[in-house]
Amino acid sequence: MTDTMQQPSFGQRLRRAWRHFNSGTGEARRAFPSTTLDSIAAAIDAGERTHRGEVRLIIEKALPFEDAWNGVTNRQRALALFADHGVWDTEDNCGVLIYVNLAEHKIDIVADRGIDRKIDRATWQAVCATMTEGFRRGQFHDATLAAIAQVNELLRQHFPANGERPNELPDHPVML
Repeated sequence: MTDTMQQPSFGQRLRRAWRHFNSGTGEARRAFPSTTLDSIAAAIDAGERTHRGEVRLIIEKALPFEDAWNGVTNRQRALALFADHGVWDTEDNCGVLIYVNLAEHKIDIVADRGIDRKIDRATWQAVCATMTEGFRRGQFHDATLAAIAQVNELLRQHFPANGERPNELPDHPVML
């Protein structure tokens, strides 16, 4: 944190940690049932056949209690998961992580350096907005598929397929 940022109060930290602690797996499963997860995996697979990118979706019902208590931001958590799940470790440096934090209703996208050079932060924010607006209406399935389609189109424009290649990352979403 910089000197200009104020530390959260004890009460703010406690409320945030409690919200994450009380976030249930049932809510996550209702938002993302197995049929939705399968549809997302199919959309990622279909998209990856048209571009050189590797797309990974991680849905987390809540931050680990310690992270929530210590003020880990959504972006920091997304960056950690980007590393932990090897999204950065693709042959063409073209991995993309879409991270969903259900407890805070936040989405973050982390792109590997090869992609980051061509697609700016504002474009990724527009994809995140597709999801957050849909989630607000309870349309988790449709909003996520719309965002996956946007990511696939961006990757198709900037990193078109150049023949057969291996699938470097699993296509099925991760539920944490």
